[in-house]
Amino acid sequence: MKKVKWGVIGAGGIADRRTIPGMMLAKNAELVAVMEVNMGLAEKIRSKYNAKRAYDSEAALLADPEVEAVYIASPVNCHKEQALKAAKAKKHLLMEKPLALTSGDALEIAEACRNEGILCAAGFMMRYHAYHQKMREIIKSGKLGQIVSCRGQLSCWYPDIEGAWRQKKALGGGGALMDMGIHCIDLIQYITGLKAVKVGALTATNTFKYEVDDSSSTILQLENGAFCYVDANFNIPDAAVKGRLEIYGTKGSLLAEGTISQVEGGKLDVMLSDDSAGYDAQQDRGEVKPCEVRVDFGNMYTKEIESFSESVLSGKALDVPAEEALQAQRIVEAAYESSQTGCFVKL
Repeated sequence: MKKVKWGVIGAGGIADRRTIPGMMLAKNAELVAVMEVNMGLAEKIRSKYNAKRAYDSEAALLADPEVEAVYIASPVNCHKEQALKAAKAKKHLLMEKPLALTSGDALEIAEACRNEGILCAAGFMMRYHAYHQKMREIIKSGKLGQIVSCRGQLSCWYPDIEGAWRQKKALGGGGALMDMGIHCIDLIQYITGLKAVKVGALTATNTFKYEVDDSSSTILQLENGAFCYVDANFNIPDAAVKGRLEIYGTKGSLLAEGTISQVEGGKLDVMLSDDSAGYDAQQDRGEVKPCEVRVDFGNMYTKEIESFSESVLSGKALDVPAEEALQAQRIVEAAYESSQTGCFVKL
C-alpha cells in the first residue's frame, strides 16, 4: 500500500502523547521527520519512533523533499507563519485547532493552501469517535426527529504552570473555551448537521491566576432554532468530569458519556419515542427504555491520519476541512465578544 510521508512540526506535547502513536498505526502513513526547537528533544522523539530525520527549525523540515504532508502541533501563535511556509513549500497540512490566533489569520492560511493547491485540515479528531459517528448517522436517518436541544461538556484540571503557553492569550488565543469548548462546538455542528447562527457566553478566570479563562459557559442557537449549551473549564478535576454529549429531538435523545475525550471509549444510550403521542399529564418517563449502542472502538488519531492520508492519495474530500475549523473559531470569538459585552452575537 502506498503511504504518505509525514513530517511533524512541534513533535512534543500532544503530538508525542497521542498523534504520533496514532500515526504509527496508520496503514497509509509513514513518519519521516520530526521538528522541535530543542534539537535534543527532536532527536529523542526521532529515535523513539524510528523516524529518519530530526530538525530544530520548520524551514529545515519543510525543505526535506521526502516530506509530503505536515502535521502542525506547535503553540497556536506559531501556526500562521509555519502554515504559510508549508503552503509555499507545497506540503499538505493537518493542523491542531485552533488554526491560528484569530479567525482572520486562519482565513489567510486556508486561502494560501487553496491558492497553492494543497490540502488543509484541522485536528478535530473527536469526529472519528465511533459513537459520534453513530450519533450523526441516527440523526441523518431522521429517527430523532427535529433537533431541539444539545449539551456538550469538556473540562480538565489545569492549574497555574510557569511557562505554559495555553495560559497566555498571546500564545494560545484563549483559555478553556478556545482550547476545549471548541471541540464541543464542532461536534454539535458536525453531528447535527446544523450551523450556529447566534452565540452568547460567560467566560472568566475564577480559580487560577493566569490571564485566559478557566471557566466558560456558551449558548448557541442553531439554524433550525435549537438551543445548545457548552461548558468548558480548566478548574474541575479530571476525575469529576463525565465528558457528556447530549442531543435531544422530538422523537428521542442521544446521551453519550465519556466520549468527549482523547481516548475512544464511553457509552451511548439511545432513547427513541413517538412524536405523535399526546400530552401526558402524569409525565411518566418509565415508558421509554434506553438502548445502549455498541460499536468497535479504535484509535481516533489513527483514523484521523488515515483519513487525511487517503485524501492526499486518492483525492477523497477532507473530513475536517480548514473552512469548518475557521467557522468554529468564529463562533468562539463571538462567544468571547458576548462575554465582554453582555449581548448575544449574530454570526
